[in-house]
Amino acid sequence: MSIAYKDYYEILGVSKTATEQEIKSAYRKLAKKYHPDVNKTPGAEQKYKDVNEAYEVLHDPEKRQKYDALGPNWEAAQQFGRQGGGFQGFGGFPGGGVHMEFGDGGGFSEFFQTIFGNMGGSARGFSASDLFGGRARTARGEDSEVQITLSLADVMAAPLKRSMTLRGTAGARTIEVNLPRGIREGSRLKLRGQGAPGRGGGESGDLYVVVHIEADSRFEISGYDLTTSVTVTPWDAVLGGAVSVPSPEGALKVKVPAGSQSGTRLRLHGKGLPMRGGNLRGDLYATIEISVPQNVSSRERELWEQIRALHA
Repeated sequence: MSIAYKDYYEILGVSKTATEQEIKSAYRKLAKKYHPDVNKTPGAEQKYKDVNEAYEVLHDPEKRQKYDALGPNWEAAQQFGRQGGGFQGFGGFPGGGVHMEFGDGGGFSEFFQTIFGNMGGSARGFSASDLFGGRARTARGEDSEVQITLSLADVMAAPLKRSMTLRGTAGARTIEVNLPRGIREGSRLKLRGQGAPGRGGGESGDLYVVVHIEADSRFEISGYDLTTSVTVTPWDAVLGGAVSVPSPEGALKVKVPAGSQSGTRLRLHGKGLPMRGGNLRGDLYATIEISVPQNVSSRERELWEQIRALHA
């Protein structure tokens, strides 16, 4: 049965003349959008796999050149090469960028494996040198990048360790990542020599682990600072009082100054996220939202009218 052609350019939403930076930018945007840890909608996981597969090919100059040379009529081009005796089957390009992802979910599609080789299976691909001639030179492996998703509790508990399973055309391996105190959204951790293997005996590239902090409905995160909202009654806003403010470590009692307005921010110094070095932490800001009573008794209404009369 014929194997369907996969348009990797269409999957990433880029043109066939896209630059390396345009391809990388499109990949990061889509990988973040469809990552299984943040997108639970049906079909998102498959789209995430497709995006990774497309990037695996298009960000690697050799794989991209081979893919472009074959084109939509790839099976005919492949068969022609085999009849001519030029394709010996080398199980994919030497070196190259290793695709990495979290959790279960298997490898690349049959289309990819047929062209570039699977992870040691019988349907081995043929190399770029078979198609375009020449011998592979020694070269350092490419740097690779993966995302790790942490909860707010993880960030508060750092330093800590997390195991990650990396899957690629060379197989699967598990590594342990040391997450230091002071990690935040977008932090990049460098693991030297854990990236793609080198070509022709060259050294391996580096692996960059990018931290993503999963959303918490209670807080907005800005660097090391947290922002939350608290509901205050009109009388506490006028007279002053106390309110319970959520924090990563549990509820805190905070004084509300007399005369507080909606939008007033209460600053809780040192109650935000841990910072690098020492015991410093960011701040927690509680934004006041004054709650207006919806249903009042006749007595309450009478009292409100008296207050209004005083200001008439």
